[in-house]
Amino acid sequence: MTFADLPEFILEPIVRVALIEDLGTYGDVTSRTVVPAGNTYVARLNAREDAVVSGLQVAALAFRLVDPSLAVVLLKADGSHCMAGDALMEIRGNAISILSAERVALNFAGRLTGVATLTASFVAQTQGTDARITCTRKTTPGLRLVEKQAVLHGGGFNHRYSLSDAILIKDNHIAAAGGVRSVLKAAAAKASHMMKVEIEVDTLAQLSEVLETGGADVVLLDNMPPETLVKAVEMVNATLVTEASGNVSLDTVAAIAATGVNYISSGALTHSYKTIDLGLDF
Repeated sequence: MTFADLPEFILEPIVRVALIEDLGTYGDVTSRTVVPAGNTYVARLNAREDAVVSGLQVAALAFRLVDPSLAVVLLKADGSHCMAGDALMEIRGNAISILSAERVALNFAGRLTGVATLTASFVAQTQGTDARITCTRKTTPGLRLVEKQAVLHGGGFNHRYSLSDAILIKDNHIAAAGGVRSVLKAAAAKASHMMKVEIEVDTLAQLSEVLETGGADVVLLDNMPPETLVKAVEMVNATLVTEASGNVSLDTVAAIAATGVNYISSGALTHSYKTIDLGLDF
């Protein structure tokens, strides 16, 4: 599958902040001190383990922000698979510029490739079912946009980007507002016709109340074992979109997918991934 790049003016503030943090007040003093100013090199960003690639657009932008004259060529696309030893990107130009952007580029690409790779592992466990893997808002502060893009690169789907995207009524909302009926009636009375409503339930009794009251588009089945999820899916009978959530792991996701739920959300995709080992070699 191919993916459209994000608009670079959206990505630029994220990458610029990382570069400013890394370059400090005086830039890369090591490279500027020991590398002759006119030296040019060809560098390659290489994978050191098998993975699903993500973050190359972000890494390329890091090099170009440091030095627009650098020629950056992508050898793999975000969302593609790579093997250990594969070259992902080639950078040609001023050696000092390449070295100055190296760490930020690798930080983004390694972490986002980790998100994509973990997502792909979750997706693989759902084969043979209609369940879709989706992320949550449990993202690294400031990096939500690129981490959610990495989930897409891994074959997953995105949940809300922010609190303003949809009405998601959770247990604390229900407690604060006076119950399931109260929150659903308030949502029906006040929400825009363009705004989806999702409500979290912990028990089948709560689910019955949701179905009787109406007003929801999606029901979040929280921390239910597979046998309970099967009953919940039967009760819903395709009248609502169903989403399973709560401590979903690679060990449990296949059993959850087999229950017939439409979506499985996991915060692990963006908070418990392993950074993939990538290297920049001259």
